[in-house]
Amino acid sequence: MTQFMDVHHGMQGVTEDQLRKAHKADLAIEKEEGVHFERAWADPNSGTVYCLSEGPSADAVQRVHERAGHKADEIHPVPFSV
Repeated sequence: MTQFMDVHHGMQGVTEDQLRKAHKADLAIEKEEGVHFERAWADPNSGTVYCLSEGPSADAVQRVHERAGHKADEIHPVPFSV
């Protein structure tokens, strides 16, 4: 499985509760696409949200986000980390 970092723009003012709910929405359906969302971060001032996931493809990650109601603007594979 590959790790992916995806980015959502335009979410100025996002709250911790909103981020938690969005993450839970992903978790509720992630298995249907063979994806696991590990963590999410948000900067309410810039409106940027980042999500780290693991899955078979960027398309699978995007399908989960779309079905959960928050399509990613960018999805980047993470070939390795330390």
